Amino acid sequence: MANRPDTARPVVYVLNGPNLNLLGTREPHIYGSETLDDIAGSLEDRAIELGLDVDVRQSNHEGHLIDWLHEASATGAAAVLLNAGAYTHTSVALYDAIKAISVPVIEVHLSNPHTREAFRHQSYVGMAAKATIAGLGSLSYLLALEAVPRL
Repeated sequence: MANRPDTARPVVYVLNGPNLNLLGTREPHIYGSETLDDIAGSLEDRAIELGLDVDVRQSNHEGHLIDWLHEASATGAAAVLLNAGAYTHTSVALYDAIKAISVPVIEVHLSNPHTREAFRHQSYVGMAAKATIAGLGSLSYLLALEAVPRL
């Protein structure tokens, strides 16, 4: 789902981790009925209004997310919105990658991990990210995008 943005505007990478390709059908009582494509469309529309471009990607593989964080830094991205899915709670490698780059990272979650299972209460991503927005469904992504020009 990697969208090729217009490089005349600052680019925001929107990186999505494991199982987020199943949005719309995966536990809609937790994650809602919108698909990742629906969320990407909303982000693309709002990004234009904000004078930004978004590059929305999803992978079930941790290494891809790390490579994309490095790429965001190397290309001078304005920011990264990162929903690392379950890697949020397990990946020291993502923590290290976020700490290694100068691009601001905003952690994003559809649900509120702190109201869920205890193992979801720790966030390695959140420990390294500039901010976290969670628990507001797809609005979490839009609010994170709204914050980018203020970073």
